[in-house]
Amino acid sequence: MSAPRFRHFMAIDWSGAVGARQKGIAVALCGLDGGAPEVLRPRGHLLWSREDVLDLLLHHLPEDTLVGLDLGIALPFADAGAFFPGWDDSPADARGLWAMIDVICAGDPHLSATSFVEHARASAYFRRHGGREGIHFHLPGAPHRRGRMRVTEQAQARAGCKPYSNFNLVGAAQVGKSSLTGMRMLHRLEGRVPVWPVDPLPARGSLIVEIYTALAAVAADRTASRAKMTSHEALAEALASLGSPPVAGTGPIDDHTADAVLTAAWLRTAAPREALWQPAGLTEDLARTEGWTFGAP
Repeated sequence: MSAPRFRHFMAIDWSGAVGARQKGIAVALCGLDGGAPEVLRPRGHLLWSREDVLDLLLHHLPEDTLVGLDLGIALPFADAGAFFPGWDDSPADARGLWAMIDVICAGDPHLSATSFVEHARASAYFRRHGGREGIHFHLPGAPHRRGRMRVTEQAQARAGCKPYSNFNLVGAAQVGKSSLTGMRMLHRLEGRVPVWPVDPLPARGSLIVEIYTALAAVAADRTASRAKMTSHEALAEALASLGSPPVAGTGPIDDHTADAVLTAAWLRTAAPREALWQPAGLTEDLARTEGWTFGAP
């Protein structure tokens, strides 16, 4: 299948932090006209909530938008043949995982996922604060210090990035909390916006993909260790590498906004590349269970 043709490109830097509104959520949008990405704000507020983003995806997307979400859309599965090996209720696929998390966390406000990571059975698979490492955080005989990895995360590492397991909930580099809260949101989309590669590429319309903003930074001639940008000048230099004009402003910029802006511009350049939609390591089983990160080789 040839690469899909989108008209708009949106990047969302996500957050799994506790609370109604998050400094860590940033949204940027650009089009085919080659202009600089626009930083979007929620209606009536300075900060986004996760519910705001859900509403945006359901009701306010421009037509034919490729949406990149900076979170893991699933947990590792291929390494053990299950998300939660040894647990009879372990879901069979990504959509089942999203539903399970949302049901267990039904009472958690703001699409948070505290109830899942504190769950009597689920907690055994996570590394949590206070030195609480579940007995299933590592697979027997495979004690990777960062925890279990999806196949796409192994591909990210080959591209020069430093991914962490979605089962890890500790440290500044962890992505587990944001991934779990993001899975709650994906479940609540109820299939109204397809999620690649869990869902096939649509012939038309909008689509959600998982992104890793470090991949966009590497494409913009920055190294993974220099992926974070905190000045308009650094962001402008990276945007220029992608053929994009700079965003207005000088001096400091928060790294969440910079990530969203740069990744939106990168999605515009990356979406037409057919090879990125057909990574060598992606199988039908992986698409159904673990998913994939758009742009990972």
